[in-house]
Amino acid sequence: MNNLNDVEQKIAESLLQIKAIKLQPKNPFTWASGWKSPIYCDNRITLSHPAIRTYIRQKLSKLIQEEFGSVDMISGVATAGIPQGVLVAQDLGLPFTYVRSSAKDHGRQNMIEGEVNSGQRVVVVEDLVSTGKSSLVAVKALREAGCNVVGLVSIFTYGLPAAEINFAEAKCRSISLCNYDALLTVAAEKNYILEEEVDILKKWRLDPASWNPAV
Repeated sequence: MNNLNDVEQKIAESLLQIKAIKLQPKNPFTWASGWKSPIYCDNRITLSHPAIRTYIRQKLSKLIQEEFGSVDMISGVATAGIPQGVLVAQDLGLPFTYVRSSAKDHGRQNMIEGEVNSGQRVVVVEDLVSTGKSSLVAVKALREAGCNVVGLVSIFTYGLPAAEINFAEAKCRSISLCNYDALLTVAAEKNYILEEEVDILKKWRLDPASWNPAV
């Protein structure tokens, strides 16, 4: 019997089932950063599965209400956080904005799309947290626009040490529905990975920048 809560269990099972998360410790992926990784996560795939999409929307909405109380606006991080954020904002009956990775090079040169008012209590929605850097670019932009960003919620986090440091330095709370440890527990239980592969996957998380699957 594992110690996961129902949401962690359900999200991990769902992401593995629809291949939104793939685990290949012996045939690693290469991220855009150049890092070798035994895991690849694309939570946009959840949008094509109505039951899973609905469950995630409901649980993100509940998480926001329980952890942050009264909120004035939901903001998504471009691009994968936009649809998740829209679903949550609709669920909660709140205004929605989204934040680009960089300002437009034409027109009004917006970085934030949508109407923003100074002093608004805002929760940022992401699909995935790795190092947290792209998420915190959005948090910074919203704060510079006068918003009170009370925190960030996401579907999944790798739980990288760098992310913990980055969010702590930015004084921004970050909460995910599911995490890497929960994923490995479920993946091993459901035979997505072999028991001996769990250690390989755990080692990657300790130092992803220099991880070598051959060692």
